[in-house]
Amino acid sequence: MMKSSYDCVVIGAGPGGCSAAAIVAQSGLSTLLIEREPFPRFHVGESLMPETYWPLQRLGLIDRMKEAGFQVKKSVQFVSHHGNESAPFFFRQHDMRECSDTWQVERSEFDKMLFDRAEELGADCHDQTRLLDVRFDDMQKIVGVRIRDRDGNERDIDCSVVIDATGQQSFIANKLKLKEVNPDLRKVAIWSYYRDAVRDEGDNGGATIILNTESKESWFWFIPLSRGITSIGCVGDTDYMIKGRAKPEQVFYEELERCPGLKPRLENATRLGDIRVAKEFSYMTTQHAGDGWVLVGDALGFIDPVYSSGVYFALEMGVRAGDAVVEGFKKNDLSAAQLGGWTESFLEGVQWLRKLVAAFYTKEFSIGRFMKEYPEHRGRVTDLLIGRIFDESAEQLFKDMDTSIEKAKMESAM
Repeated sequence: MMKSSYDCVVIGAGPGGCSAAAIVAQSGLSTLLIEREPFPRFHVGESLMPETYWPLQRLGLIDRMKEAGFQVKKSVQFVSHHGNESAPFFFRQHDMRECSDTWQVERSEFDKMLFDRAEELGADCHDQTRLLDVRFDDMQKIVGVRIRDRDGNERDIDCSVVIDATGQQSFIANKLKLKEVNPDLRKVAIWSYYRDAVRDEGDNGGATIILNTESKESWFWFIPLSRGITSIGCVGDTDYMIKGRAKPEQVFYEELERCPGLKPRLENATRLGDIRVAKEFSYMTTQHAGDGWVLVGDALGFIDPVYSSGVYFALEMGVRAGDAVVEGFKKNDLSAAQLGGWTESFLEGVQWLRKLVAAFYTKEFSIGRFMKEYPEHRGRVTDLLIGRIFDESAEQLFKDMDTSIEKAKMESAM
């Protein structure tokens, strides 16, 4: 039975919301977690970075992940617009610990596991429950939310803290006009699922593969899932992918014809289900927390799908936000500074992945060429693909990467 008042209300039961709710509820604070969709529910974003190990360990889920039957992911590989394959970036060649292996997950199963774990740790969890509004007092401090429950009843819920994990809907940021879209990363993703796509043998069989098309105007992801199914998606600029072109299904196949690295892998594969489409606009929020509220996951910001950082970032933000809420109640301090105090250091680390995304979308950049020119950076690039963005500076890596890109630009202009 849903109560009329909670210490904390978490909106959105993706990885960020579930991890935040679990941490807060485990501390003994009354916690409501709501999700508008029924569980289990479909979601894209199946590839995990290895650093997801640590928030999953914090939630007590490592053993369940091992038992769930998800495809193990041990590497990332890149394929050029000519179809040339880079040497795979094997995580365990850089770090032999168990945490260097990760998973490719069916999000319906993975998110349900997180939702159930939040409930086990004490959160009051309700799906098919929609947020209608967030309520502020005259001082712009959170006092509660208004929701519509699964039976269609509208009701006010009082609370001291709201954790907004509403994904790209980013409810509070949109309400307060805090979102800034990156005009250089306005992308569209068109994807579907295939049975019997060709995978590599051995440890690279579960690799996420990033494949450029001939013009480098788009790229494909290749994410092997369990049960012989592979997620195949195409990403490109909105103007290129949509304006003046045919239906998304035809665009998908046109781009596939332009992807020499992917075509052979799908020759004998069978597509399953419909073609799906999503706009993937990169954005950041100008304010990440306020008195009684904090943003996590895509509600705080979205970079790009290319390096599969979304789930890890959401889980990590959820844990950090949950810890900040728990500490705030102990200190009787639910200010913006307390609830969002973790965001600055988090975003300092995220900047390195943003730089790697920017390099990827520079047409002259080639990861294979860069590794030949600067083999000493292979370990640091692997660190970034693992998700280790908070440990040390990557300044020299990106100085050398800029040099490589400028050299390539000069050569192409000759």
